[in-house]
Amino acid sequence: MAHPKTDPHPDHLLNHVSGRWLGARSGRTRANVNPADTTDVIGEFAESGAAEVTAAVDAAAGAQAAWDAEGPIGRAKVLSAAVRLIEERAEEFARAVTREQGKRLSESRGEVKRSLAILDFTLGEARRINGVTTPAEEPRTMAMTFRRPLGVVGLITPWNFPVAIPMWKVAPALVSGCTAVLKPSPLTPWTSALLVAAFTDAGVPPGVLNLVQGDREPGEALVADPRVAGISFTGSLPVGRAINRAGAGRLLRTQLELGGKNALLVLADADIKEAVDAIVHGAFGQSGQRCSATSRVVVDRAVKAELLDALLPRVAAMRVGAGTEEGADIGPVVNEERMRACLDAVDSARTTGARIACGGEAAECATLGHYVQPTVLTEVPWDSEIAQEEVFGPVLSVIDCDGYKDAMRIANSVRYGMSGTVFTRDPALIFQALQDFQAGMLHVNRPGVGAYAHLPHMGAKASQLGAPECSPEVWDFYTDLRSACIRY
Repeated sequence: MAHPKTDPHPDHLLNHVSGRWLGARSGRTRANVNPADTTDVIGEFAESGAAEVTAAVDAAAGAQAAWDAEGPIGRAKVLSAAVRLIEERAEEFARAVTREQGKRLSESRGEVKRSLAILDFTLGEARRINGVTTPAEEPRTMAMTFRRPLGVVGLITPWNFPVAIPMWKVAPALVSGCTAVLKPSPLTPWTSALLVAAFTDAGVPPGVLNLVQGDREPGEALVADPRVAGISFTGSLPVGRAINRAGAGRLLRTQLELGGKNALLVLADADIKEAVDAIVHGAFGQSGQRCSATSRVVVDRAVKAELLDALLPRVAAMRVGAGTEEGADIGPVVNEERMRACLDAVDSARTTGARIACGGEAAECATLGHYVQPTVLTEVPWDSEIAQEEVFGPVLSVIDCDGYKDAMRIANSVRYGMSGTVFTRDPALIFQALQDFQAGMLHVNRPGVGAYAHLPHMGAKASQLGAPECSPEVWDFYTDLRSACIRY
């Protein structure tokens, strides 16, 4: 079956409400700028407010009953057409991600591939949104549980994975029978528009998936609208807390995936070469701009010198450049604010005793962009600010430890708990670490970032509140569980 192509042009990015592309009612717009080349203004996009959110929630509420009536298998059949469309448009998606977010083109292509895997997994789960039958206490009675869609949900997504994170919210929301209002980051509006266009072209009915562009104002309006039954948010801890507080009075259901300050432990018996490969990938891949990034290496003093001798030349040799530049190993950070935050964090770390072993400054490149040198700090006190708080950039802290217990104490000393990684050859310590890490996604002898499309993406402590994403458990957010007793 042929599908027409909706082409949201990057020069003027609009909201998508009830099947129509619309500007902000105020006429306000915001510039979308390429972080690798700030002279490249990609276009203007709608700067929306509460009025646009009200219209989008109106549309979602109006479409919800009919979408629910399709049933999960019918809904999955509609969404399955989006798989082929996104596959056909994969290069367009990847180049949009690189141009407006900055990551290397190979990384953008990998993100699109992961997004398709997430969609494929979620569609398969449509046949398993089930309950259970249980014995009844009375004769001629059946007892059972089943799930019903939550209703209208607000999906608030960040800029660092502008295809994958919207996908792992939109796909289960729609399969479950919810209707949705997607509010993406104002730094990546084009990619979000392309994703909504693909679902629209696949046959998702008007009002089922709506897009509202903008910054804080539409996000706050989504949380405040009493018709929105749930908010799924990925972003910073302060914003997540604000959402939770704002919705608490009306018992708003929330799914919050927040920050990380992830540790990779290098024990005395570790394979140093493999550990260095994992550190470079985890700390500097995607310019360190992911919640699961390796931002701390906790290394046994017995192998610290060996590790640094192998790590520092690798990092110093990394080439910084635009995501489309041949041979570039690391792209820009997303904007000037993020660049300044990285450099300020490094400067502050020096005042607490840290030493800059590599990098530490803005990088000069062929284009005028937001480039930061990949940076390694050594002699970092375990309880200093740089070792405790998220930097969200290509800045790695190396912290000394004395053995496994000290390493795990340092790893768990932060308020976050997104990811934890250990390198060791000792089978007993491998399984002990899995018990001891206070983190949601654990890795052994491999890079400590993310997980597979069918494994829960989740954190512990201040990194997560609510059901995990990318897993069968996601239905605990998007659906309500009901019980029924049937006399016959």
